[in-house]
Amino acid sequence: MQGAIEVILRTFTAFILLWLFVMVLGKQTIAHRSYHLYIASITMGTIAGNLAFNVKVKFLYFIIAIILMGTIVFMLNWVTVQKPHIGKWIAGEPATLIQNGQILKQSMEQMGYSLQSLKQALRAKDIFNIEEVECAILETNGSLSILKKEKYQNATKQDLNLLSPTRNIPVEMIYNGEILYANLTENGYDEEWIMTELKRRKLDVNDISYAVIGTKGNLYIELFRMQLK
Repeated sequence: MQGAIEVILRTFTAFILLWLFVMVLGKQTIAHRSYHLYIASITMGTIAGNLAFNVKVKFLYFIIAIILMGTIVFMLNWVTVQKPHIGKWIAGEPATLIQNGQILKQSMEQMGYSLQSLKQALRAKDIFNIEEVECAILETNGSLSILKKEKYQNATKQDLNLLSPTRNIPVEMIYNGEILYANLTENGYDEEWIMTELKRRKLDVNDISYAVIGTKGNLYIELFRMQLK
């Protein structure tokens, strides 16, 4: 009887600790938005399962393991947000599989993503013809984001002859007060251009929380909240 009571107490404790883990680290833990969160979810589930039923291991050891794992994930999340150039190695980064309507075979090989897997993911998006796709990006959580060619989009632009000559993918320029130089060079921009745009708006790089070039070529800027106040 005493053993059954211990299992019940351990089970309740495991549930509460997992609940706190998700509450503290956010809903992105459930969605497995990155590599480290996916690993953490599996590890925490294993620890909690053992805490509930493995009475041979001391209760305190499981508590220490859960607190340690939670601390590690919290620190990795902080680095991912504050230092995006380092965070991409922790959380991973999206991979472009189709660009300008062309399949990027080298990118697919690097990701270990087969053509059959690509077709299956497209069918899940109600796309049965790869020819309809302008751009496809494999996100860090394994989902596939799709941008259709304009003539295949669910709109009346084609019928109204309102097709724009070009359409670009949004390009992040500044994040958390730091210029993303790799994005600048890869998309035909340079530091001089972004600094000129900021000067015209009487802004400094340190003022900006997030800046991105939209699909229409416009520059969208979001300031830090304190400065907005």
